[in-house]
Amino acid sequence: MPVKKKEKKSAYVLEDLMREYGNDVLRMAYLYVKDMHMAEDMFQEVFLKVNEKLDTYEGRASIKTWLLSITMNTCRDFLKSAYHSRVVPMFGFQEEGLALEDDFEGLERAETARTVREAIQELPEHYREVVLCIYFREMGVQETAKELGISEGTVKSRLFRAKERLKQNLGRRLSDG
Repeated sequence: MPVKKKEKKSAYVLEDLMREYGNDVLRMAYLYVKDMHMAEDMFQEVFLKVNEKLDTYEGRASIKTWLLSITMNTCRDFLKSAYHSRVVPMFGFQEEGLALEDDFEGLERAETARTVREAIQELPEHYREVVLCIYFREMGVQETAKELGISEGTVKSRLFRAKERLKQNLGRRLSDG
């Protein structure tokens, strides 16, 4: 009987985690795999892993940091897999929540967000990982260094170089558009 209560409680906690952090997980996955359908698959994979490992969460980092760490590792594993190298996505990304035509500010924000997202995706993986940790996961330099297994100096230099590339890329996109 106690087992059933635990199972029910775990499902409830998992549902809460999905509701509260699901968008963050999906966004992080999309920034890694660059395809919404694959990102949705990664989302499912992450929460399957979370369901299996929820009882191992020790609370050393915030639950959000723990979830996004699982997301990053799941995406990295997928990108290194043989499956990924042989499968070509058939569908393009469909922008979620399109603004109404008369909502010009909303359209402008959505376009700006899409442009920035695309620029981040074009960064080499070692720069993109640092940007995602610092800005999207809101981690500090020390925490990022530990997560990625590199020195703090390397994190700082990669972040600097990533910002420079983003400035160039976004400047080029603005002048072309």
